[in-house]
Amino acid sequence: MTAVRLHLLIVEDDEHVRHALRETLQEYAADVSEAATAQEGLTIASRQTLDAIILDLGLPDSTGLALCQSLRAFTQVPILVLSAMHDENSKVALLNAGADDYVTKPFSSAELVARIHAHVRRVSDRRDGISPVLLRLGDVELDLQQRVATRAGQPLRLTPTEWTLLRVLVAQRGRTMTHRQLFLAVWNREYGDASLHLRVHLTHLRRKIEANPAEPRFIVTDPGVGYRFEPPAADEPA
Repeated sequence: MTAVRLHLLIVEDDEHVRHALRETLQEYAADVSEAATAQEGLTIASRQTLDAIILDLGLPDSTGLALCQSLRAFTQVPILVLSAMHDENSKVALLNAGADDYVTKPFSSAELVARIHAHVRRVSDRRDGISPVLLRLGDVELDLQQRVATRAGQPLRLTPTEWTLLRVLVAQRGRTMTHRQLFLAVWNREYGDASLHLRVHLTHLRRKIEANPAEPRFIVTDPGVGYRFEPPAADEPA
């Protein structure tokens, strides 16, 4: 929980689900606005100051994809999509359309609230110009600005591409970036086998910065969708 109350918008056509979400989020220090249709959601989002939008895909007057695109035309607040679908292509399309996260049903209240706060913090840090420059990941220390790295006090060499990948992922920490988004950010082009390029470079990067590359803690794979950087918790031991 945070001391400052968040203002959230729930876009969900099922009244019972909407009510349950509202009750849950209000318990976690949030003021909640509600919309039963995409049009209502767009109207509220354009008129109110929001911290995040929770969007269900099953709306009567629009697709979740179209609504994400419409919202992104005028707002950059985090959009979290709730869905029972597990289709990876749908996840990729929604993330490319501007959604920040995709939460698959069923999910716990604690998980949803934690994801909301993580995305709100990320947007707040970006607005304030706050981005980590020095990272400590276990026994690995990284200076993203000077491009200097050590592991257990010994110099650690990262390639220019690995540094760029790391900077891009850290800048969007907590958010899954699709293969296409990462490919564009790092190589500045849309053609080529994005999945293959990323898999090769991230495999090498994980070997250098992860304690157990086979079970990465910091650079996490969202299968079939992309990758995200999970920063260490404030109280996590080095």
